[in-house]
Amino acid sequence: MISDQIKEKLMKGTVIPAHPLALNEDKTLDEIGQRMLTNYYIDAGAGGIAVGVHTTQFEIRDAKFQLYERVLLLAMEEIKKNNVEDTFIKIAGIAGDTNQAMEEAKIAKDLGYDLGLLSMGGLQQLSEVEILEHVRTIAKVIPVFGFYLQPAVGGRVFSYAFWEAFAAIDHVHGIKIAPFNRYQTLDVVRAVANSHRSDYIALYTGNDDNIIVDLLTPYRVNKKDGVVEKRIVGGLLGHWSVWTKSVVELFDKIQSARLNKQIDQEWLTISQQITDANAAFFDAANQFRGSIAGINEVLRRQGLLKGNWCLMDHEKLSEGQLEEMNRVYQDYPQLNDDEFIRMNLAKWKKRSENH
Repeated sequence: MISDQIKEKLMKGTVIPAHPLALNEDKTLDEIGQRMLTNYYIDAGAGGIAVGVHTTQFEIRDAKFQLYERVLLLAMEEIKKNNVEDTFIKIAGIAGDTNQAMEEAKIAKDLGYDLGLLSMGGLQQLSEVEILEHVRTIAKVIPVFGFYLQPAVGGRVFSYAFWEAFAAIDHVHGIKIAPFNRYQTLDVVRAVANSHRSDYIALYTGNDDNIIVDLLTPYRVNKKDGVVEKRIVGGLLGHWSVWTKSVVELFDKIQSARLNKQIDQEWLTISQQITDANAAFFDAANQFRGSIAGINEVLRRQGLLKGNWCLMDHEKLSEGQLEEMNRVYQDYPQLNDDEFIRMNLAKWKKRSENH
């Protein structure tokens, strides 16, 4: 169900930004801006994108907006226009109960998406056994990318046994680990490492508070037949939807360091700098309430978005968040890619207008 090229790239590990939503001030879709974002990620060197996910705003599914299929289509059109369809990992966010998730899976599959990032948020009423059945049903329509979402933004804690059973499901090809919790992260790594399908499942970090360490750590798990090593090979992150060119350059260095087994302690400093920047962008001080607006604000400053507006009025920057964003921008200028965007903005706009 997944091409060999996409599967190989997924397993090797890559940078996958979570695609934001470009809006006009009146909350209508800014289609040119939406296309420009996709072009940005392609030219920045990302290995794929995830569309229709939390960063894209879950409300795109609401009857009031009805934007889900449209934003998936716009991204796909730009991917095809850039002739990267065969090698660019295309992931669609899938949410809701089984009926809704099935409908979204069919839309994504018909549009040409490779995998569905299956959100298990909003299913608090279901048992772990029922959720596993939900996953099996969706996996029959589109290959599944699992998603361990932190409780602070609508996720829930799952048992080790759940992830053990999850890893055994056919057509599960990846898991985004984003509980922002080391213990729960280890549950997923151990469960997959112990699975007979371990070699078919790519682990990606979504732990915005621990990105670099997740990527550098070789996890060694004791099994009956010996020790197996499992790595978190890449990242699928809302944080990587900004400063993406710099992220790709950093990720290439991480892959090289892993290959050569030369992990300098300077990586620990870089790790805390990225976590500090993420705290500002994602509004960690206020339980992540301003996370989407924070990402949008960075893109607004760079000229990719018209404003930091979100579909819901309550989704906005928190008090003091802007000051924190100004601080990390000043403290870590080496992490941004403002110059890259400045040099390419006109080109992306022209390309996005030609459709």
